Amino acid sequence: MALARALPDEAMSPVPLHRAMRYAVLGGGKRMRPLLVYAAGLALGAALDRLDAPAAAVEIIHAYSLVHDDLPAMDDDALRRGQPTCHVAFGEAMAILAGDALQALAFEVLSEAPALDVEPAVRVEMLRILAKACGSQGMAGGQALDLASVGQRLDPAELERMHVHKTGALIRASVRLGALAAGCRDEAVLARIDRYGHCVGLAFQIRDDILDVEGSTDQLGKTAGKDVAQAKPTYPAILGMTASRGQLAAMTEQALADAATFGARGRALGDLARFVALRES
Repeated sequence: MALARALPDEAMSPVPLHRAMRYAVLGGGKRMRPLLVYAAGLALGAALDRLDAPAAAVEIIHAYSLVHDDLPAMDDDALRRGQPTCHVAFGEAMAILAGDALQALAFEVLSEAPALDVEPAVRVEMLRILAKACGSQGMAGGQALDLASVGQRLDPAELERMHVHKTGALIRASVRLGALAAGCRDEAVLARIDRYGHCVGLAFQIRDDILDVEGSTDQLGKTAGKDVAQAKPTYPAILGMTASRGQLAAMTEQALADAATFGARGRALGDLARFVALRES
């Protein structure tokens, strides 16, 4: 398993840190972002072993972001993927260090993988894409907007901007990395892949917001109803449930249209778009 191989052995020193890192990454989850790397790469003819490193890297980044998002200073959650969050299990200081180490590890994995047989300039571009997805114009920026928006009434454009950064940036990076690992240089094809990632990223967030209202804690594996309790702006809160479902359908329809342009090789992209729209957790 690429993820397990990428992580340090928990018997290595410092043992508590490595245990926390493995706990955060290997403790379940949908693995949506690595699946998107594989789906995009396969749609463009990549060999599977070329996709293992970018797939592992985006999942490690996602795990780091969840560890930090759950911290008391952020979303202050005690449950993730049906188990205690990293800071509950290992303490706040060790969770912060685990998140820091995971972010660094993702770039190490992507930079070193010998099976990722691409030109040095392409590997550097892949590292740039992943870095941007993490930073102030990506997840960190989106989280900052999210924290600043608590109790505020955002308009739909502001809400979309927040989630394009917080949730969408890493999803868009995932499909772009898969395409680059496949050797794609066609700007028109990359534009389609980017649009697909944009639509799936927003669809993922809209469905997440709907599930926060309609789902249970047992079903979701995390605390249900926290967005409402914390007065966060969400798609149902801003648009209403009916319009949110309509927006979800529109994003899914566009993603499916883009996936269809790859023919039979794009089937996995279409399947993932449908899964995002219909998921129950």
